[in-house]
Amino acid sequence: MERLTPPSRLFGANGLRTGPDNRIYVAQVVGSTISALDITTGDLETISAKGGDIIAPDDMAFDPAGNLIATEYMDARVSVRSPDGTSRVLRDDLPGANGITVYNGRLFVNECRIGGRLMEVPLDGSAPVVLQDNLPMPNAMEVGPDGLLYYPVMGTNDIWRIDPNGGTPERVVGDLAGPDSVKFDAAGFIVSTQAGTGQVLRIDPRTGNREVLAQLEPGLDNCTFVDGRLFVSNFDGTITEVLGGGESKSILPGGLLWPLDLTVGPDGTLYVADGTYFHEFRDGKLSVVASLFSLNSPGYVRGVVATGVNEFVGTTSTGQIVTYKHGTEPETGLIADGFDQLYGIAVASDGSVVAVDAGTGRAISVRGGQTEVLASGLQRPIGVALGPDNAILVSESGAGRVVSVGAGGVDTVVDGLETPHGILVRGKQLLIVDVGLKALISFNLETKVRTTLATNLPVGTPDGVVAKPLQGTPPFSGPMGPFAGIAAAPDGTVYISADAEGSVLVLREEA
Repeated sequence: MERLTPPSRLFGANGLRTGPDNRIYVAQVVGSTISALDITTGDLETISAKGGDIIAPDDMAFDPAGNLIATEYMDARVSVRSPDGTSRVLRDDLPGANGITVYNGRLFVNECRIGGRLMEVPLDGSAPVVLQDNLPMPNAMEVGPDGLLYYPVMGTNDIWRIDPNGGTPERVVGDLAGPDSVKFDAAGFIVSTQAGTGQVLRIDPRTGNREVLAQLEPGLDNCTFVDGRLFVSNFDGTITEVLGGGESKSILPGGLLWPLDLTVGPDGTLYVADGTYFHEFRDGKLSVVASLFSLNSPGYVRGVVATGVNEFVGTTSTGQIVTYKHGTEPETGLIADGFDQLYGIAVASDGSVVAVDAGTGRAISVRGGQTEVLASGLQRPIGVALGPDNAILVSESGAGRVVSVGAGGVDTVVDGLETPHGILVRGKQLLIVDVGLKALISFNLETKVRTTLATNLPVGTPDGVVAKPLQGTPPFSGPMGPFAGIAAAPDGTVYISADAEGSVLVLREEA
């Protein structure tokens, strides 16, 4: 076994803020982590770890005392982390809390949601003062040299400003492309990242005139300055320095956020579902096939199976079963909708689509627009695979077993597991990724012999860590849970999602 792709240094890169120590603090929503990057040495230090007090941080600011204040988008919270490492929740009633800035010791927060509010949040815990409401997805903001608070609104693709003490908001510039941050350079110009196009813009706040500082990949999230140098983040974990003349330099490479399900196409190409992104592995590297920002996006994909060349069926975290064709004219279709927390998916020989819903504990089958419940009362089903004679096998992560489901009911195939996720059948061999045991297990469906093929896999949560659930980022995704998938190529090569480190593992049989 070896790594097909390197581990990710960051699990996404969202809010950026230059700290009092001149390091760049990076919020990672999916990774539920805050890291500090030294741009001189490239060293990364974990400031708030997964499983810690701060959950899914999206943006940050520092107050004059050096406290780090983070918005926790999925949990409607704002938390304050003191320099000694202790944290307290300042507010827990701000749904979609995202953009944040401190000005003259005053804290301002907005809610990145439809109908979001822009408000001052007193640090003494008293009631917020709403400056504006009913905003369609405001995001990362800053006070300009003129003392006005500038904030982008993604839903209307423009940037606005308002007096921090209240008043009538004024539109600064429009016709943008998913503006999700506003910062100011030394000359007093706005610098704004565009999630939709990957452009970094410099905008004159007096006239609205703009210039493109850099053309990067779509999915940009935020920006910050360190001694006059401009750095931007991308959802995939990339940190880039924007240089003059349209040039840029990679500071940290991007990577997988937390690889979920895997599938192999008829031509042997490996595809990786990574939530926000859908990747293919060709010529020794990953490349994005689709994302939430691409044309006819399949959505936040969690489970996936190839059904032909460049054709797939997948499950999304918004409760849909979809089809997706990629190419010059990508197409997405809807098979079924209205589910809770879909994970694994498979396609039977009769064309029916089989999937599991961990939220409702069901295994379901969809054919011709009709949905049939194959089993209910399952304990957090995650993986699904088709066994010999088209038997439907399901991994019950909450029960520590793999079962077969069908007209005869639910029968145990393998028990004594801890937290099984992805499962795969090759002939008479059932392969199981157990994220609790951190092992790859083989079970012979004929002889019932169980063999551990690999241990100490970088899957699941680290020992001693209890990961807090991620509630999702509506309308982009529903609840976001991990899924350590497994797939096999026609030549027998096995691929595993190493979600704990953001890599893909490959297992090949010795000749």
